[in-house]
Amino acid sequence: MPIIALIIIGAAAGFLATRLMKLETDIITTVCIGMAGALVGGLVLRALLAVMGFMAGFVGAVLGALVLIWLWQKYVQR
Repeated sequence: MPIIALIIIGAAAGFLATRLMKLETDIITTVCIGMAGALVGGLVLRALLAVMGFMAGFVGAVLGALVLIWLWQKYVQR
């Protein structure tokens, strides 16, 4: 069940992050960006998650995805 939750949260976070960064990607890339962002954001914001609950995890996932998109645009997409 946690893997399914990661995919769903990653898809939502990736969708929101790609729209905020005005990035056009396919569904698989969007989900992968969101899942990777969820992992990065989850690691960075673990303390916040303990204090605020589920929403902190989603905020962390979106922030992590935004950072990954920014890095991808800056270094990979040239």
